[in-house]
Amino acid sequence: MNGWGGVPWGAPGGRDVLGGRMGIPREVLGAPHPLLSTAAEPVDPTAPEIVAAAADLLATLRREPATTGLAAPQIGLSWRLIAFDAGLHPRSRSWAGELVLANPRLARASHWDPGREGCTSIAGLTADVLRATRITVRGHLPGTGEPVTIEADAFEARCIQHQLDHLDGLLFLDRVPGALSLHRRLHSCDA
Repeated sequence: MNGWGGVPWGAPGGRDVLGGRMGIPREVLGAPHPLLSTAAEPVDPTAPEIVAAAADLLATLRREPATTGLAAPQIGLSWRLIAFDAGLHPRSRSWAGELVLANPRLARASHWDPGREGCTSIAGLTADVLRATRITVRGHLPGTGEPVTIEADAFEARCIQHQLDHLDGLLFLDRVPGALSLHRRLHSCDA
């Protein structure tokens, strides 16, 4: 699935998979919080607490206007759940819409390229990180458990891989080859 329009609650085709639930924005944890370096647990995408967490994740993402993605560990939940919406980023080409995925996994990655990344959990720094520019990700929609396949490229691919790293207890700084790749954050359109 690729190229959906501005679809509410991350639902392909406009289906409201979160049952109309309005999430509550949560605080985003900052490094070196231990949850950010711990692998997250798989979830049952149909469980009510996962649907609630998905709504909270989206509400938090929406509250952070310069942020294109968040993972559940960043809001204090050690669950394999990510939210992203890279549509407004100037380097986006593909756009899956505003989406939440449960138990996402990278199925294919190709065309590796370095690019600048930042993170809501790490204030004031960006870095050049090598990522695939074309990916396929599989996961499930919270609420229905419906399987989803996302084909992403360019910035959206980078954003999704960044969130997948959070689920494995990795920060973008863990992928930096050396100090020369680090930069002070100069603007708000980093990953």
